[in-house]
Amino acid sequence: MSGLAAVLAGRHAPGVHRWESALDVADVRRAVEHAGWAFGYVDGAGLQTRAGVLHAIGDALAFGDHYGANLDALNDSLRDLPGRTVLLWDAWAGLARAEPRWFGILLEVLGERGDADPEVEVLLRGPGPEGVPLLD
Repeated sequence: MSGLAAVLAGRHAPGVHRWESALDVADVRRAVEHAGWAFGYVDGAGLQTRAGVLHAIGDALAFGDHYGANLDALNDSLRDLPGRTVLLWDAWAGLARAEPRWFGILLEVLGERGDADPEVEVLLRGPGPEGVPLLD
């Protein structure tokens, strides 16, 4: 968990990272929340559509009924998060392989935060296409 611990402690910039960890989701949640960050979890097994992924992210981060489940709404909702947040996304490769171009745009939206926006760390856990930096 050293890479995640560095993010949580402010020694590593948050962003979108592949993460190789066998920790149970509950253990990750405890560590994240103990550090004062909010936590969301997406089980990506079987998620291979844009709409399915956007809804799963919205549910994981409790965006509420106002969330439009599109990239603009995702960007706006990430800006409205109440504070620093970690999103753990298991089995992310389905969409990455099915729609690589759109997946790349999604990662840009998830990873590009302005100075006034809350920090968001997205952990892509499990095997998948290369191109996303590894958090070790």
